[in-house]
Amino acid sequence: MIHAEGVDVVTDADFDTEVLAAGLPVLVEFTADWCGPCRQLAPVLSAVAAEEAGRLKVVQLDADSNPDVMVRYGVLSMPTLMVFRDGEPVKSMVGARPKRRLLQELADVL
Repeated sequence: MIHAEGVDVVTDADFDTEVLAAGLPVLVEFTADWCGPCRQLAPVLSAVAAEEAGRLKVVQLDADSNPDVMVRYGVLSMPTLMVFRDGEPVKSMVGARPKRRLLQELADVL
């Protein structure tokens, strides 16, 4: 998995604790090693995690090794970005995007 610096990795085992029970909104990137656009998104996620620390938690989930969460939320393509707030998905976006656009899309859920 292409790991974004400063971004935690979650798994099927700790997803409920790390994401659903988090006190902040959580941006989850569903990613995979074979996903080219996921590589483009890694530095964007690192920057967003640093800029929005304290307002937004950013995590990555490897799609290939965590099928339970993928099935639970019907994730079919990589990268999928989902925002969870109070244990519920409140926004879903598919595909890589530049940081400015991602921050604009996140503005209504932060």
